[in-house]
Amino acid sequence: MSKMTVKIGGIVIGGGNLIRVQSMTNTDTRDVKKTVAQIKKLEKAGCELVRVSVPDMESAVALKKIKSRINIPLIADIHFDHRLAIEAIKNGADKIRINPGNIGSEEKVKEIIKYAKNAKVPIRIGVNSGSLKKQVNYNLKIKSKNKTANYMVASLMEYIEFFEKNDFYDLVLSLKSSEVEECVEAYRLADKLTDYPLHIGITEAGTEKSGVIKSSVGLGILLYDGIGDTIRVSLSADPVEEIYTAYRILDVTGRRKYGVEIISCPTCARTEIDVIKLASKIEKLTLGISKPLKIAIMGCVVNGPGEAKNADLGISGSKNFGVIFKNGQIIKKIPKQKVIKEFEKELNKLLKGDRK
Repeated sequence: MSKMTVKIGGIVIGGGNLIRVQSMTNTDTRDVKKTVAQIKKLEKAGCELVRVSVPDMESAVALKKIKSRINIPLIADIHFDHRLAIEAIKNGADKIRINPGNIGSEEKVKEIIKYAKNAKVPIRIGVNSGSLKKQVNYNLKIKSKNKTANYMVASLMEYIEFFEKNDFYDLVLSLKSSEVEECVEAYRLADKLTDYPLHIGITEAGTEKSGVIKSSVGLGILLYDGIGDTIRVSLSADPVEEIYTAYRILDVTGRRKYGVEIISCPTCARTEIDVIKLASKIEKLTLGISKPLKIAIMGCVVNGPGEAKNADLGISGSKNFGVIFKNGQIIKKIPKQKVIKEFEKELNKLLKGDRK
């Protein structure tokens, strides 16, 4: 994890603090009502930082109203026009994200720096493999075998040097690519060369299925390497799915425990209950829970409790009845049609008011 820290609203990232989960709205930012409604859904799902696109001045002005109605830090995403970044800062953005390479002249970037410094608003320098500078003069002390990763990091280091020369150090960095190898190598290299907090993600990862796989592989590698201070999973899907996926990645890599982990068997000829349907119901039932829990749904009464003995709570069943178990010990044997109802009762006992 990065040594330096950055404060975004009331949240501090880097320096060994919690790895924070963020997402980005896909609404028209000018539509305050719809944007706020989506952010509220993201908040409920566990989103801790939210980014909105600012493609025009009307969107930048809308940030003030949006921020007044939400409970998490608001990040403005700006491309091409430095005036939008300045207006976003004026309207209360807690952080801005820019790619200095497409903002324009150095003087325009200096203007953004001036306003950000006065407002104490951090800036994320976001380098993407698809929008790199045509010419980079920074000479890397160490290099990756991946040429694109080297070019991305060289671009980033050149930007950092520029910001530091202008006495601005309140930076978060990202190096995103839709290619997992490029992305991983770029982050590994940057982690060796700088101590600023890193925002990690695989950009344009794909759909809810393919994107989850690509993000899980790439981000899993980085997290196992100890790289990353805030995380965003980019999916062509409801942004709420990004939050769920991010927490699961953090959970399985052991970097942060949050919410419910579902353990369910793949089913076989011994299965006498509809595990797939039951697991889907339990997953929906537990989506709003922030307390770290393991919940098991097993299709076989004989092996279920034993195979899921580390689960805080579980269900297994046969043709005519189901059992509910805690930590491998059966606590209830009930008719199959009452399994969900009885499970929910036991879940509520376990939570003791810890539900968000």
